[in-house]
Amino acid sequence: MKLNHIYCGDSVQILKEFPSDSIDCCVTSPPYYALRDYGVYNQIGAENTLGEYIDKLLCVFSEVHRVLKKDGTFWLNMGDTYSYSSRDSNAHKTRSLLQQTNIGSLSMPNHESIDLKTSNLKPKDLMGIPWTIALDLRNKLGFYLRQDIIWAKPNPMPESVKDRCTKSHEYIFLLSKSKKYYFNADAIKEKADEKSIIRYNSRFNTGAKEMSGAGRLKQGSNTAGFKKFTGYKNKRDVWIVATRGYKGAHFATFPTALIKPCILAGCREGGIVLDPFFGSGTVGVVAKELNRNYIGIDINGDYCNLAENRINGGNKNA
Repeated sequence: MKLNHIYCGDSVQILKEFPSDSIDCCVTSPPYYALRDYGVYNQIGAENTLGEYIDKLLCVFSEVHRVLKKDGTFWLNMGDTYSYSSRDSNAHKTRSLLQQTNIGSLSMPNHESIDLKTSNLKPKDLMGIPWTIALDLRNKLGFYLRQDIIWAKPNPMPESVKDRCTKSHEYIFLLSKSKKYYFNADAIKEKADEKSIIRYNSRFNTGAKEMSGAGRLKQGSNTAGFKKFTGYKNKRDVWIVATRGYKGAHFATFPTALIKPCILAGCREGGIVLDPFFGSGTVGVVAKELNRNYIGIDINGDYCNLAENRINGGNKNA
């Protein structure tokens, strides 16, 4: 197991060579279902049924569970998609063209071969893929499902739909291998709201416990909480982060600002961060910046080269 190294190949087969309990943190975003064709044999995301897609992901995440340390965390970014019939394929191809890049053969998979009947999906159904996978990670693989974080995008991809709202969010699931795990909440605290600071500095903060005549804390007293006020608050579970393009050509690059809190909270300095779907290497870029080690895996050789160049001095913007 080489640190600060990108492995090119199948994630399951490569992870099988890693020792158990060796990784501090995993941060990843798998290929979405039936959205892109990366032109690579045995790629994840081009399966004919949703069940096959989920089964393949669970094989990868089973190995992630094994290699994580007992106090390790797993941060999984997943977006959802809608089911469709062959009649709808042109609309999906149009959306795909908006996301074209110059790496690999990136035409859409054959949508007409996707079997909706086996998954009880109707055309136009929201598939519910993120939560289906999250629950499988908990119920089938033994992960602790600790939190669903909403990635709210202020600049989502435009949609021409007229019977629903434009989609502008994805999920980040925080999972752990054990009941107790490493989580540095202080590292990702946010500055408190101005109203909280004003209230803290007001006359209502007496600096001493306000006791009633019976020796009990007076109802409505805020002193006990404000005595420990630091000007910061715990990070909330809705993260507003704009998407950013990457001219290095990987269409699915997620922003560095989205990854930083995951690594800061989930991995000690000097620890190891794994991404089994490395893509353009954003996790590696952030890990290096934050003095963590990284291990990346990707099945596409072009992406491996792109990530290597990006981490070692190329364009790091995401």
